[in-house]
Amino acid sequence: MRWALVKVALAVTAMVVVAFAVPLGLVVKELARDRAYSNAERQAATIGPVLAITTDRTQLERAVASAETGSGGRIGVHVPASGKNGRPAEIGSRRAPHADVAAAAKLGRASISPVSGGSSLLQPTAVAAGIAVVEVFVPDEALTRGVATSWLVLAGVGLALVIGSVAVADRLGTRMVRPAERLAGAAHDLGKGRLGVRVLEDGPKELRSAASAFNAMADQVVQLLANERELAADLSHRLRTPLTVLRLNAASLGDSPAAEQTRSAVEQLEREVDQIIRTAREQKAQTQQAAAAAGCDAAEVIHERMAFWSALAEDEGRTVRIAGADRPVRLPVARPDLAAALDAMLGNVFRHTPEGTAFAVDVHNAEEAVIVLVSDAGPGIADPDAALRRGWSGGGGWGHRPAVAGGGSTGLGLDIVRRLAESTGGDVRIGRSVLGGTEVRVWLALDGGRAPHGGRRAHRLRRTLHTRRRRGARTGT
Repeated sequence: MRWALVKVALAVTAMVVVAFAVPLGLVVKELARDRAYSNAERQAATIGPVLAITTDRTQLERAVASAETGSGGRIGVHVPASGKNGRPAEIGSRRAPHADVAAAAKLGRASISPVSGGSSLLQPTAVAAGIAVVEVFVPDEALTRGVATSWLVLAGVGLALVIGSVAVADRLGTRMVRPAERLAGAAHDLGKGRLGVRVLEDGPKELRSAASAFNAMADQVVQLLANERELAADLSHRLRTPLTVLRLNAASLGDSPAAEQTRSAVEQLEREVDQIIRTAREQKAQTQQAAAAAGCDAAEVIHERMAFWSALAEDEGRTVRIAGADRPVRLPVARPDLAAALDAMLGNVFRHTPEGTAFAVDVHNAEEAVIVLVSDAGPGIADPDAALRRGWSGGGGWGHRPAVAGGGSTGLGLDIVRRLAESTGGDVRIGRSVLGGTEVRVWLALDGGRAPHGGRRAHRLRRTLHTRRRRGARTGT
């Protein structure tokens, strides 16, 4: 696909360049020719006023010598004979044949006569004795002056257009091919039994739809396999009861060879059932691990949990805002783990802030990480570091509302969030939100590396998030 796009761009651009460059080259050549003859006409026009006044040879020679190219031997004047005994006069250089000069004088209009090394412009002028002809020589180099340079410029522009179009087509092809290659690779991996493989949903709209469909299909495959293996384990367990009855009945058959064969067959069948149960359990665990490794859609989980908490928020008169969850955001964490972390953060908001306190959930999808922010307009946390330590009860630290009846929470909420972030190579930070209360920022790394807290990219990312939250706080959306 990439090479096909390059070839199409190359062919189209080459045709456009040829369609425009060839006519422009011909126009440039014609303009150079017209410019040369226009200069010759202008030089001939400088001799015309002198011929209108006098045909004296001395005066005409002075006029020719004072012309722009007269001293170079390019101008000649053909004066007709005056009177009965007069003879025609030839002043300056003459290159055109007599027949061409006579034809120009007879027709009374300018003409061009081809001569050796160029062309001669023949310009008739009326004098007292008849028609004089001013001849201006135009060399071949004057007819093509600047044409080669112009053609080189046109060729360079055309080549630059071709190279630029090929580069743009290559980049567009890369943008289309890479998601397609990832999708094909993921399909091969899924066919080999790697149930945890998923595709990043990026690129053109059609490829994003294909990646989304592939991820949904892979999730469905994992779910079907899990159901199948659970059914196999359940059926195996159901076989234990009739096997037990058979074993008891076989024990009462006595010591005959048939009884021994029956007991041996029952024992072998029981071993096979045990093996089926163990295999089903192992495969079920592998399926669950693959489902966890496949990750989940953070936007979907956030909308699901916010729908759960919105009923309580409405009862308590809290304003809720969600931002950045309008498109799929895939995370390398299990869906239940992300849901538990969100419930822990949202539960802290409801436990430790007064009723009517507004809160917000923001999601930012960067190249290396996904950031989830839960902020509120409550009184804030007095000791953010202590809030991240397991066993913190929240008493006196996250506002003035009591944690739970009977003396505080378990303190495991933010510890769950911290362990979830650290499992991806990220972390959790607590600070002051633009709403005036607490902001819990969960940095979930996508590549398993450390969260980039330093550097220009992290600084730019934090500044973008800060601007977005301030804008959201002003608009109240």
